[in-house]
Amino acid sequence: MSAIVLPEFELDDSTLRLRGRWTVDLLESVDKHLRRPIAVPADTLVIDLSDVERLDAGGAWLVQRLVSDLKEMGKAVEIKSANPESAALLSLIAKQRDPRGCSGRREPPPFLETLGRRSVQTLHTAYEFLSFLGESALTSLHALPIPRRLRPRMILKTIEQAGVAALPIVGLLSFLIGVVISYQSAVFLRQYGANYFLANLVGISMARELAPLLTAIIVAGRTGSAFTAQIGTMMVTEEIDALRTMGIRPIEILVLPKVLGLIIALPLLTLFADILGIFGGALIGKLVLGINLSSFLEQLAQALNVSSYLVGLAKAPIFALVIATVGCYQGFKVQGSAESVGLRTTQSVVQSIFIVIVADAALSILFNWLGI
Repeated sequence: MSAIVLPEFELDDSTLRLRGRWTVDLLESVDKHLRRPIAVPADTLVIDLSDVERLDAGGAWLVQRLVSDLKEMGKAVEIKSANPESAALLSLIAKQRDPRGCSGRREPPPFLETLGRRSVQTLHTAYEFLSFLGESALTSLHALPIPRRLRPRMILKTIEQAGVAALPIVGLLSFLIGVVISYQSAVFLRQYGANYFLANLVGISMARELAPLLTAIIVAGRTGSAFTAQIGTMMVTEEIDALRTMGIRPIEILVLPKVLGLIIALPLLTLFADILGIFGGALIGKLVLGINLSSFLEQLAQALNVSSYLVGLAKAPIFALVIATVGCYQGFKVQGSAESVGLRTTQSVVQSIFIVIVADAALSILFNWLGI
């Protein structure tokens, strides 16, 4: 039985000679030496493999790592005397990613290139979302003449899950927001003797802005993410493909009931948030400023007209449409893994909240321009 020749190397001026068996089970003895910088006096180094008895993928990987290190030092590297099998293996390893793995330093792409790629990706996403929105609109037009195609039971289920089940969290947070606004404002109002204007401040801010916006953000995190996770899971388990195979439009059965149910539920949640937020303000007015409930409600009736309520309620269906369509769209973008479901769910919440805030700002400017 022939003795196993351990891998070794010898540097002679401009030639690096490798000897022995360069296989993965024997490379530990030379790996630690090759990790250190090799002092090469010449500008060109020849790596001679004529005395290598055997070279496997591990040895080829080590040789290519050495080649990459030398090229980073500004040296020209040439590999000679490799048999056809070893040459093919070295060529295959060289075509793969940097053999040094994560330790390799790669220059980041230029800022303008990164900006351009992200801009193109954003425009592509916007195009896909508008296409999805248009397809949903056409599907709803085909379904409207036949009420049973709107799935009334699924709409009621969405109202229950997105509306009734959300009442505690929406009510609690709205009440606390009303308490915070009143408590922070009460100190300054008392200094100027304007205690009764607390009703104006709380009522108008809650009815026009805070209640619809706060409710939409809560629903986006609670319900929009659930829409994405539900549809995304169906995409992973190929249930969506099964629906298409049976001739059922997934948008008609999965998207329309959710959109319609949320459009009905969100205005009712907003009205509930108005009541709880104003109640929180009235409670602080009584405890801190000594304003009794009847005086608070009387001042509220003078300050808050019907148009202020309608402005807040008019925003709710628009927010609901945004949350439901974004949540369903991200669900249909899931691709075959639980990681994709989590990623799309996160994107659904972030995009929904962002678009809701942008829409709220645009609607506020529009209503102000119309004098409402």
